[in-house]
Amino acid sequence: MKVRFFIIFLIISFSTVITFAPNLYAGDLEDRVQNSLDVLNEIMSIPEKGIPYDLFEKCRAIAIFPHVVKGGFIICGGFGKGVICFHDVATGKWSPPAFFTLGGGSCGFQAGVQAIDLVLLIMTKRGLEGLLKSKVKLGGDIGVAAGPVGRRFEAGTDILLNAAIYSYSRTKGLFAGLSLEGATIIQDKDANRAFYGKELSARNIILEEKVVPPSVAQKLIKTLSKYSLNK
Repeated sequence: MKVRFFIIFLIISFSTVITFAPNLYAGDLEDRVQNSLDVLNEIMSIPEKGIPYDLFEKCRAIAIFPHVVKGGFIICGGFGKGVICFHDVATGKWSPPAFFTLGGGSCGFQAGVQAIDLVLLIMTKRGLEGLLKSKVKLGGDIGVAAGPVGRRFEAGTDILLNAAIYSYSRTKGLFAGLSLEGATIIQDKDANRAFYGKELSARNIILEEKVVPPSVAQKLIKTLSKYSLNK
């Protein structure tokens, strides 16, 4: 009798966890989108060190990884969770965010740095297509370089062809160096499903417009539009 009661208790407990866990997870993902928005605004609030508006206007996508944490393992130099939004250069329209993770390789932090905010501007179609694979290695599959800074930097043809991705990293209000050679970016399909309520790939979200963005995602889209249209 006691065994039967215990089994019933476990079934009910497990069912409760399954019922409420997705909602709790979705709340965490809303925080991730909000943190990405905060990182973007904080970086752009430093005129002499902000991302040039010209690059915002011409980029194909943006990836934001708030609070990338330095790992204690030899194999992994850092790990972070973030979002990627597609930018239609022809119309200026930004897509809802898709969720991704960053880790592995030789993500090299400067001495003394334990956590960093990372923004990647994807400048080429090849770079965007690479990110839409299940897994892509930076510096190997896609070239990445430190991005130029300054509001009115004139992004000429030469610099746009130098790298598929430009990176911007910051810690405690300061811009810090970060090597991304060998780091991998992977689609977070579980997060996409929890946030949007259905099975979706990153391509479904950012290119095929198969979702209606929640309010926090709309705020991120609106902010991206502000920076990419600013002259």
